[in-house]
Amino acid sequence: MATYNGYCVKCRDKRDFDGQEVELANGRRAAQGSCPTCGTKMNRILGKKT
Repeated sequence: MATYNGYCVKCRDKRDFDGQEVELANGRRAAQGSCPTCGTKMNRILGKKT
């Protein structure tokens, strides 16, 4: 697991979360994890692979 920075919609604040890299249905890369404060699922769209 890696640490990413994302926006929590429930807390309305940017937070660092531990997540894993996944591929979305449209082929884009994203990081998915949960908010350390409230436990809500968080997503962050990542750039292209290099």
